Amino acid sequence: MAKIQMKTPLVEMDGDEMTRIIWQMIKDILINPYVDLKSEYYDLGLPYRNETDDQVTIDAAEATKKYGVAVKCATITPNAARMPEYNLKEMWKSPNGTIRAILDGTVFRAPIIVKGITPYIPTWTKPITIARHAYGDVYKNTEMQVPANSKCEIVCTDAEGNETRQTIHNFDGAGVIQGMHNTDKSISSFARSCFNYALDTKQDIWFATKDTISKKYDHRFKDIFAEIYEAEYKEKFEAAGIEYFYTLIDDAVARVVRSEGGYIWACKNYDGDVMSDMVATAYGSLAMMTSVLVSPDGVYEYEAAHGTVQRHYYKHLKGEATSTNSVATLFAWTGALRKRGELDETPELCDFADRLEAATIRTIEEGVMTGDLYLLSNLENKKKVNTEEFLHEIAARL
Repeated sequence: MAKIQMKTPLVEMDGDEMTRIIWQMIKDILINPYVDLKSEYYDLGLPYRNETDDQVTIDAAEATKKYGVAVKCATITPNAARMPEYNLKEMWKSPNGTIRAILDGTVFRAPIIVKGITPYIPTWTKPITIARHAYGDVYKNTEMQVPANSKCEIVCTDAEGNETRQTIHNFDGAGVIQGMHNTDKSISSFARSCFNYALDTKQDIWFATKDTISKKYDHRFKDIFAEIYEAEYKEKFEAAGIEYFYTLIDDAVARVVRSEGGYIWACKNYDGDVMSDMVATAYGSLAMMTSVLVSPDGVYEYEAAHGTVQRHYYKHLKGEATSTNSVATLFAWTGALRKRGELDETPELCDFADRLEAATIRTIEEGVMTGDLYLLSNLENKKKVNTEEFLHEIAARL
């Protein structure tokens, strides 16, 4: 069989630990035999990030802007324990945070639903997509420890040198402070990405903040969303038969738990980080969660929503068999290949991505799965397989 051709490369960002092992298996078993894969490769594994002073992450993000589509493996964001393990020059920042800041994108995360796995909230019969703002707030914060008997202020100096001051707190004892920021430009990009994605997927969109408490910061998000919706999207939403809905974050949580799913829930950066993990776990597994970063000018970066599966990697290094779920990483590849096919008008590439996803879901629904899903599945004739066996089972059905 002739391999499916690609007109334009996609950006391939390799990663760390067990997901790096799975990354190569997916290419060897499920992609390269069928697709003449064209990719511009960047090694975002921690050793090479350290070697290049993290320049490779910036280069990968800039390449994504150039080619329009990227696929990324899970990567390590180092903590203190990783410093001696990887002999790091410094505690490098999250690659995802760097890429999000450069692309100015919004992260959309949605569960992969399969028969035999009932969500912990059984009313959730449709996927809930979390739209997470991917710039600023606590991820771009400035913070310090404060000694006792200190006065802490926010100071803003305008272009003419005029100062505006607000007291944060007068400390009797020691404490901590934190400064956060966001920009109207990034919030506007977030809003447009959300509204465009809602129109593309024909789903209602909910947005929630805590504007009753944060009357300037969170309220700015609320106002910008409302202004852009009214001016640019209201008529389009009405024509599509979908709605935009704003509420407080605590009210949104209550509504979400009582819902059946089937909508996009837009959240600020930290809210989206936490709520996407909550939603993924409630549906069954973080390894069954897709993630795509979408910029307002139409650049797409696909990845799994989970980490590098460190515990399984250490088992793998000892020569022990692992049963690691590769579905989210595999769907990152299918998402990127499908989008590349759409942008290049290569329908056979889109068809391949559809078939590979269908084969993956069929494998699980026929009772063949990795250990995490085996514990969750209520199928009667289920079978647990190891990491590589699972991919070969998918290949058999593909």
